[in-house]
Formats: sequence, structure tokens, C-alpha cells
Amino acid sequence: MAGFRSPSAGPRVPRPEAFGADPSGERMARIRRSPHFRDGVFQNPGGAARTRPSGSAAEFARIYFDREARQRRAPRGPIPVHATTIADVARPPATGLRLTWTGHSSVLAEIDGQRVLFDPVWGERCSPFPFAGPKRLHPVPVPLAALGPVDVVVISHDHYDHLDMPTIKALAGTDTLFAVPLGVGAHLEHWGVSADRLRELDWHESTRVGGLTLTATPARHFCGRGLRNTQHTLWASWVVAGEQHRVYHSGDTGYFDGFRDIGAAHGPFDATMIQLGAYAEFWPDIHMTPEEGVRAHLDLQRGEPGGVLLPIHWGTFNLAPHAWAEPGEWTKDAAEEVGQAVAFPRPGEPFEPAGKLPVEPWWRAVSGPIAHPWRRPRIAEGVAGASKGDLDLAGER
Repeated sequence: MAGFRSPSAGPRVPRPEAFGADPSGERMARIRRSPHFRDGVFQNPGGAARTRPSGSAAEFARIYFDREARQRRAPRGPIPVHATTIADVARPPATGLRLTWTGHSSVLAEIDGQRVLFDPVWGERCSPFPFAGPKRLHPVPVPLAALGPVDVVVISHDHYDHLDMPTIKALAGTDTLFAVPLGVGAHLEHWGVSADRLRELDWHESTRVGGLTLTATPARHFCGRGLRNTQHTLWASWVVAGEQHRVYHSGDTGYFDGFRDIGAAHGPFDATMIQLGAYAEFWPDIHMTPEEGVRAHLDLQRGEPGGVLLPIHWGTFNLAPHAWAEPGEWTKDAAEEVGQAVAFPRPGEPFEPAGKLPVEPWWRAVSGPIAHPWRRPRIAEGVAGASKGDLDLAGER
């Protein structure tokens, strides 16, 4: 393992392999040429974003470690997982588009005859260490090998709950391609992915994989895996467009006006995969609440309800103070208010956005009561043609 010099003076210490590798050479030169890299770091759209908890550490600890709150962050029984079979994903989707959410932000998208795997995390913990860190609330619904061949793996950014070293090492043994944001390729090469299988993109850059066009689009987040956060790897959302269908994966992001721009340039979408879990008032700039996630989807659909919203980044790891099932419950509320179709598959349950959607609130069987803070009806009137940035979905808490 390579070593690194810690910021303070002292002896060289081992660097865990899971930390990955820092960009260097021509990769770093390309990063410095990016219009989104200034003052030695990548910049967020819309200005600086708070990437660490605001407020006092004592207040955060009091909320996070409160006994009753901790009980709400865990299911009361086994989360129902769909026993995905090889047959489920072996036959082509009848409509040309099928999505299989395997938990958190990992989604297999089968689109116009090609197979795209977003943010695959098959590890037991999202952590650099196998013995510590957030652990899965449910098992992986299908072995990685059982998914069958994948044309391209798409990574949104390099945080542990989106870029999992054991999973990447397993995929490195296949012939799949990898589409990643600028700088992230350094990690993958460090773990055995050859450079010729990498498509490393800045925001607004595109690459072709078979009949698909993949475009890296802006997001409002941050990066980093080691003890130092150098901000030298980019974070991104992704547009994947085929001949007949197009989908959007948000990665991790706070809400920002750029969703409207992405929708205007690339939308509307048959389906969006939107991050709306692990939110908290302590970091409002870098993750979205359910109401913000619904608003983002509408922005991406050019201001009108349409397509299907697949909520991601919830139900698999405990990464925030809210109840584990709250994102599902609150997304259901917010989407119903504006007449937006939402899919709620069990982890591992394939569905086709143009077919019958899984809509049962399956989490209720293993969740404690969750408050419904919205007044209804409130914003459904006048949705068509309105700017979603002007609609208040938040209600009163």
C-alpha cells in the first residue's frame, strides 16, 4: 500500500487501499483546466455549499444518539427484499426500459438493449474498513455476478456509499466500461481497472457506449475518501439517452436551479432516479429532502408531472438522524400532492416505468409511525406551466 504524509508533521503512515489514489500527471493537469476547478478545488454550482454539519457538535450528537431517535433509524423487522432471479433480468424488458433498484443509490437500468449499472455498492458497509462504519439494513437482493453482463458502470462521485472498492474490484474482472466524473478514474485504476476502460468526464461532456449517450451533468455536493478532502475529484449527476428512452440519475446533490437547465437541455425523462434520503437540517446544501426531490423531478420534466420518479439513497444505510423509512413515506405524500407517479419497489424488484408500477408502501410493515407534515391539497393547482422553483412543497413542519 502506498503511504501519504499527514497534514501535520510526523512519520509516514500506511494508507488504506480503500482510500484510493489522488489524481496526478495528465489527469491532474486536465482537472486544473476544467472551468469548474478554481482556487485549487472543484466549485459547486450556485456558490459554496456547506459540506460539514452546521450548528454545534453537541446538538448534533444529542439528536443523533438519542435513544428514541436511534430506534426510529432501524426497521422493526427484516426489510422485505425481492428475491431477484436470473430470469428476472435475463429476458429483455417488454417496453425497452426496466429499472432494478438494489438498494441505496444502486440501480440497474436496462435501456434500449443496453445495460447500465449506477453506483453499485455490494459491500456490507459503506466504509474504508470492514469492521466499522454504516452497515446494511438489508442484504443485497441479488449477487453481483447474477446481474449478467453490464455494458457500462456509471459512478456519480467517490464517497463510500457510491464507490465501493470490493464491488469495483469484482467488476474490474469483467469487460465492462466505466463512466466517471473527472479525477475518479484515479481510484479505479488503483483498484485494477485499465485506463482504456475509463470514460472520465467533466460536467456537460458526453461519451457514447453502444447506442447510448452518457452525459455528466452538474450536481451540488462534494467529494473525498481519505483523511484529507482535497476536492480534486468531481461529483456529477448523469443523463443516459438511448434511441427510444432517456433516464436521469442524480447521484448525491442538494436542490439547485440547475435541475431546470438539465431538464431543458436533456429532458423530459422516462424515469429519474432522485436522491432524497440522508437529509438533515445540519447539511441542507448537499442532500435533498423528499419535497425537494419531487421538485427536482418536476424541474427535470420541464415543469410538468411526467415520467416516473424512483427514490434512491434511502432504506439501506443509516446516514442521517431521520427515521429510516421517512423518505419513502414523505415522498409518497409530496408526489401525491402534485400528481407525480412514483415507483416504490422493494430492493431488487424490477419494474418497467411504462408498465405497472410498484406502489405499495412496503416499509410500513417494519416501520414505526411516521408523521405526515403536509397540508393537502396545497400546490396541485396551477402546476402545469409553473416553475417548480417557485412552488413551496415544504409545508409546515
